[in-house]
Order: sequence, then structure tokens, then C-alpha cells
Amino acid sequence: TVVMREIRLPRALLAVLIGGSLGLAGAAMQGYLRNPLADPGLIGVSGSAALGAVISIQTGLAAAFFLALPLMALVGALTGVLLVLLLAGPRGSSLALILAGIAISAFAGALTSLVLNLSPNPYAASEIVFWMMGSLADRSMLHVWISLPLIVLGAGLLATLSRGLDALTLGEDAAEAMGINLTRLRLSVILGTAAVVGASTAVAGAIGFVGLVMPHLLRGFVQARPGALLWASTLGGAGMILAADILVRVVIPERDLKLGVVTALVGAPLFLHLIYRTRRSGL
Repeated sequence: TVVMREIRLPRALLAVLIGGSLGLAGAAMQGYLRNPLADPGLIGVSGSAALGAVISIQTGLAAAFFLALPLMALVGALTGVLLVLLLAGPRGSSLALILAGIAISAFAGALTSLVLNLSPNPYAASEIVFWMMGSLADRSMLHVWISLPLIVLGAGLLATLSRGLDALTLGEDAAEAMGINLTRLRLSVILGTAAVVGASTAVAGAIGFVGLVMPHLLRGFVQARPGALLWASTLGGAGMILAADILVRVVIPERDLKLGVVTALVGAPLFLHLIYRTRRSGL
């Protein structure tokens, strides 16, 4: 039917694409940085993409041209990752990458807040706030086609990292001795994560906790192997966003409950439970 083809199918496809991408990016970042608290937003792509989208709304571009918002978000994401690479350098340490990402993310967040603060139009400010909560409502197949090339490209880059991430668990020196090119691995992680997170944020807004929580939930099922966790987190993330989007439409159908709100409400307690379980096992 028309409803299935024009409304339900695009939402379901975007949920699977975005959820899988965020789960994959989260597992890749945690594996590369060897830090279970790393998430896809750590390199500043989410904040930069959000800033691009906010500028398009505030300047009226989004109202004049409906593709302006996702395109500006992609431009913001690209700018953010280029700045991170410039600051951290292609051969810099993991700490330099984290600090550069935090700096860019904080700067993009400050500029977003400034735009909101100076907004003369309360309707634009309201639209910005709601967009930043994340949603798959009113999305069409056009949004799928906009995000698909970058998601496929980024996921393809991240999917090739399995051997490198497994080797990296032994340390950088051991990984290099096993023939792993650490510079190439670093660039693949950054560019792959930037592509999938930028595309996801461009079409759905900011959706948190998927890339942080999903690798934690599934790490025990793959014996903590970073390479195997990539695929597990991809499937888990896709399932989580698909379930959350169904929940959004079923729980309060008469209100536009935002997807990012649901993922945070579900993800935060899960993360707290994981922290509690980790503490218990460490005692």
C-alpha cells in the first residue's frame, strides 16, 4: 500500500541503517581507542553535523529548500572531521585524537547554543530544539538515498578493521609487528565513523547511547574480541533503533515523541546496570 511504501518502509530502512551504523561506529571507536567509554560522537562529528543543521534552520535555508538541512549537516560533519584530523594529525596519539574531538565537539556545541540564544524567531529555535532530539518522523525514501552512499562507504571502511582491531588488543608495537598499518587503521576509523555518524545525524538528528551501550551489551557474547564485536554491534544497534522507533509510534501515538529521547531513556538505565554489574564482578 501507499502508507507502507511511503511512510513505514522509509522509517524502517532508516532505523536499520542508522542503528546499525551507530552500533558499528561505537564498536570501532571502542576497539581502536581500547576505551569502553568511547562512542561515535567522541570525534566531534555529531556536534559539527548538528551545528550545520542548526545554521540551515536559523538562516531559513531549510524552509526554502527541504534538502538544505541534511546537506548542511553533512557539510558540518565533514568540516568537523577535517578539523579533528588537522588538530590530531594523521600519526598522532589516541589521546590527541580524543582531545581534538572533545575540543571540536565543545566548540560546535557552544556555537549551536549561541545560535539558539541569538535566535530572533522563537519558531526556529523550537524547531532546532526538537530536531536535536532525533526523530524518524516524516522521512521519505529520499532521505534513505541521501544517507545510503555515505553509510555504505563508512560501514565498508569500518568492516575491514576486524583484524587490525584484534591485533591492537596486544598493543601498538605487537600490532605493527603483525603487519598492521596503524596510520591506515587510524584514518579508516576516523573517516568511517565520520561518514556513518554524519549521514545518520543529517537525516535523523542527534541519537545518543546506541554506539556507547550496544558494544557493552554484546561484548560478552563475542569473548570481548573487537573484530567480532563490529558485526554484533551492527545487528544490535539496528534492532535497538527499530524497536525504539516502534515504541515511539505505539506508546503515545497522538504526540510526536522523539526517538533520541527514547534511546536515552532506555540506554541510560542499561548503562547504569552494566556499571553496577561490572562493579559487582570486580568485588
